[in-house]
Amino acid sequence: MAYAYDDQNIFAKILRGEIPNDTVMETEHTLAFNDIAPQAPVHVLVIPKGAYVTFDHFCAEASEAEIVDFHRTVARICAETGICPGDGGDGFRVISNAGVDGVQEVPHYHLHILAGRPLGRMLARAS
Repeated sequence: MAYAYDDQNIFAKILRGEIPNDTVMETEHTLAFNDIAPQAPVHVLVIPKGAYVTFDHFCAEASEAEIVDFHRTVARICAETGICPGDGGDGFRVISNAGVDGVQEVPHYHLHILAGRPLGRMLARAS
């Protein structure tokens, strides 16, 4: 895969400490922080600390330790915010946009965790 990582993107700057963030959780390989323009009462962005552009790039090239850490961090955030349906929460949505058609705004892989209200359909039904 030929992904060119732009180290001047906003998330790279956050990881370098050039831009502040409202940290929710940080681990060896992952940083999670509250979105500055939340679309739901819970809106957390989870990013790997490595230079990955999209979900497929991360899955193909990240180490096993990075992949496990990232996903376990997502699980911990969901549990600690009380949104897990298995624990009595009302549920959540995770979204990762990739490329132009996916409307990816920041070229650093990130996952949105959204919860705290009914979120409606993800996409309009095809006609």
